[in-house]
Amino acid sequence: MKELMIGDKKVRVRATPLALLYYKQEFHSDLLGDLTRMKGIEKDSSKLDTVFLLQITWAMTKADAYPQPFPSFEGWLVTFDEIDLTNPTFLAASMEEVANGFLGKNKRR
Repeated sequence: MKELMIGDKKVRVRATPLALLYYKQEFHSDLLGDLTRMKGIEKDSSKLDTVFLLQITWAMTKADAYPQPFPSFEGWLVTFDEIDLTNPTFLAASMEEVANGFLGKNKRR
């Protein structure tokens, strides 16, 4: 579990199988399959898909909130007045949670 700042709100994200299910249900696509589109982003920043990053974050936030009711992706986005997607802390923390939870990197203790 990681905590991210989106605008002035603290958001908890958790990369679990439940997040994969929520992503599939909401976006009708596989999260890990979609993640492959961003391969090589370190060398080519044009591969960055900011909406996709928000979709991943939404799914992980919804998974962390289980079993509480949670809004749709659009309903969740509307709760933020601003989102600084250039904030390297947001991107790094989000991708670290993805790597740890979905890709088996840096196994949690």
